[in-house]
Amino acid sequence: MNLRQTIPMDMLEDLRALVECESPTEDLAACRKVIDLSNTLSKKVTGIEARTFEENGRPVFWLGAKNPKVVLLCHLDTVWPIGSFTPIWEVKGDTARGPGCYDMKAGFIQALYAMKELDLEKVALIATTDEETGSETSRPLIEKVSKEASAVLVLESAIDGKVKVGRKGTAMYRITIHGRAAHAGLEPEKGINATVEIAKIVEQLINLANPQTGTTVVPTLMKSGTTTNTVPALATLEIDARSFQVKEMERVEREIKSLRPSHPEARIEISGGINRPPLEEKSTSELMKLCKVSAKRIGIEIGSAVVGGASDGNFAGIHTRVLDGLGAVGSGAHALTENVSISHLEERSKLLVELVREILK
Repeated sequence: MNLRQTIPMDMLEDLRALVECESPTEDLAACRKVIDLSNTLSKKVTGIEARTFEENGRPVFWLGAKNPKVVLLCHLDTVWPIGSFTPIWEVKGDTARGPGCYDMKAGFIQALYAMKELDLEKVALIATTDEETGSETSRPLIEKVSKEASAVLVLESAIDGKVKVGRKGTAMYRITIHGRAAHAGLEPEKGINATVEIAKIVEQLINLANPQTGTTVVPTLMKSGTTTNTVPALATLEIDARSFQVKEMERVEREIKSLRPSHPEARIEISGGINRPPLEEKSTSELMKLCKVSAKRIGIEIGSAVVGGASDGNFAGIHTRVLDGLGAVGSGAHALTENVSISHLEERSKLLVELVREILK
């Protein structure tokens, strides 16, 4: 059989349109354009016009129930600046490539086609446009709908075909050390070396990691000094901290915020904190069982995985049952190899329909 006869051509054409409508998070005009296109696709696929609106200055897509029992949660922003991914769309055999196809525009298309088969008085498909930069404006909306829902199903991409039952929480910190400048050759003893102070802080940070729990504390971007012959008066350090456990994230935060410079006259400033709490397996275990039942009903098997990256599912998991990674099968998120399996688009959409029906029983 010719592969072209086995792939869902309508879904593929709609995915292409969505991918070619590039939508980097920082480009508000582009994000509004992709939301408008999504509404056009909604009318084409479901016959129903979605509600599109601004939430804290960012565009949002909402199709279905005003007070949903089940939320299908997506985002339509991408990490790719316009024109940076070439070719913008390419199909070879069962593989489609394009910016944001895997993370996560294919997931949106799968959810949109699932909505044709679902009760729109009980289910809503919601897509935001700031997930890739931390969901600062959409987090209140996500938490509000999650509090009132029985389940939130996140259409982020699958990992090797597996859904995601656990995600690390994320935290970002900035440490600034204020020292004192002096001539590095003539009288260095009169200075307070901010580089030396921040280096000592780095050593302490590394020791906060806990491999047994998967807790990572990673010093990332560091800046210090002004000229090669001056004792540095200022140093800054960015830190990425992650864990699967809330108590571990709280421990790391306490430790970071208690750090002190070794020099009595140096001054330290510490900002930042926990951005996303972990998505723990206690929030996903019930829905994973229902997902396996639903997969069996359509003749497939489904596996699960825990991952280091975070998503909007982390916010939803504070309030209700969540299952993540129900989106595209493929690989290469945020990479030039980003791709999706075309033949899995329809299958995963059917799985979503069965899972929602199982939840609503």
